[in-house]
Amino acid sequence: MKEFGMTTRKLGLATATALFSACLSLSASAGTAGDYHGAIANKAQYNVIFHLDAGGTPAIKKTLNNIENILHDPRLAGKLHVELIANSKGFDVYVKNNGFEEKLKHLQAEGVILAQCANTLKELHIDRNDLYPFISIVPSGMGEITIRETQGWAYIHPSAPPEQL
Repeated sequence: MKEFGMTTRKLGLATATALFSACLSLSASAGTAGDYHGAIANKAQYNVIFHLDAGGTPAIKKTLNNIENILHDPRLAGKLHVELIANSKGFDVYVKNNGFEEKLKHLQAEGVILAQCANTLKELHIDRNDLYPFISIVPSGMGEITIRETQGWAYIHPSAPPEQL
């Protein structure tokens, strides 16, 4: 029988039974939800770059919390390299007296690379001295992301939380 340009045919009982059996074995091998404990970190090293291009406390908190969460995932202990690149309005994360200095220092002490896009500083007329002195400056945020991704780093760009109405 033809419907919408596609040919369909009836399956024989033996074929249908084999197909049903295959589906059952696949679902059984997947286990139940209680059996699954997440992916296995079987590589020696994992690299991830977080991208922050939105300013404001909610966006910054969400991104820093995401970084904290990945740093404390026991599967990645001793295997993880993390970088936070800020550009555009994301520079807010590194502005002095923004309330995030201790959190940033803590992340850096845990090995997180804290980088700011130089193009953003130039385009938005931000003085380097307005940022925490322990922040690294890279020529371009997009260049940093491109290089890291080409090196095999995972890219994470947390979306800013929705604004309150």
